[in-house]
Amino acid sequence: MIFASWNVNSIRARLEHVRNWLTARNPDVLLLQELKAAEFPALAFQELGYESAAVTQKAYNGVAILSRLPLEVVCTTLPGDETDSHARFLEAMIGGVRVVSIYLPNGNPVGTDKFEYKLTWMDRLTRQMRIWLEDGVPTAIGGDFNVIPEDIDCDKPENWMHDALFQPETRARFRALLGMGYTDAFRALHPGEGGHFTFWDFFRRNFERNRGIRIDHFLLSPSLATRLEACEIDRTPRALEKPSDHTPILVTLAARASGQ
Repeated sequence: MIFASWNVNSIRARLEHVRNWLTARNPDVLLLQELKAAEFPALAFQELGYESAAVTQKAYNGVAILSRLPLEVVCTTLPGDETDSHARFLEAMIGGVRVVSIYLPNGNPVGTDKFEYKLTWMDRLTRQMRIWLEDGVPTAIGGDFNVIPEDIDCDKPENWMHDALFQPETRARFRALLGMGYTDAFRALHPGEGGHFTFWDFFRRNFERNRGIRIDHFLLSPSLATRLEACEIDRTPRALEKPSDHTPILVTLAARASGQ
């Protein structure tokens, strides 16, 4: 199975990019983030053979899951705060795998309520991911984590020292997820390799100069990590006209063994 994730930075603006990419790459599952739309264009993907589910919010946030396989929505909000109305979380079951699309808060500027919200959201996610480990269901959490895990995950660490994505509190929470038993799919297959990014802002020709950051991730539960075969960052969509500032990340999983 091939799972992919992409922060499209407006599904309306990038609809044809996404449709063309699906046709070219044909993943079984695609997670989307930052839809920025009150309604999701499900029909446009149904025409390509994808069932979909989405959590939307007018002009902000928004996450979706597209699947060629039957999709069963489990939860549309991250547990732990009934007052949180941000569209940032979608959990579904697909082919015996729990698939979760997240758009973790950016948190900037540091020292404000936005940063506290980011850390609190990560704490809620940590509690939920611990619960998922305990139930044993194979789980893939993908999306825009808004976390730069290591220095090699950005072009120049000194440029990010004061950014919420790079703060010690942020990175420590991400490391805690790995310490709990989850696997960072890309880093597991590319240990110690720098220069691999999923986001480049639109200023100063940063994409052309590869001045980016790796903030879009797939975290796999132990039972799913044993099936990990490949993880790729596809830079092609970022080079298109009027692209998202993010690009897709893809994970290839071996078929589930008989009896598992």
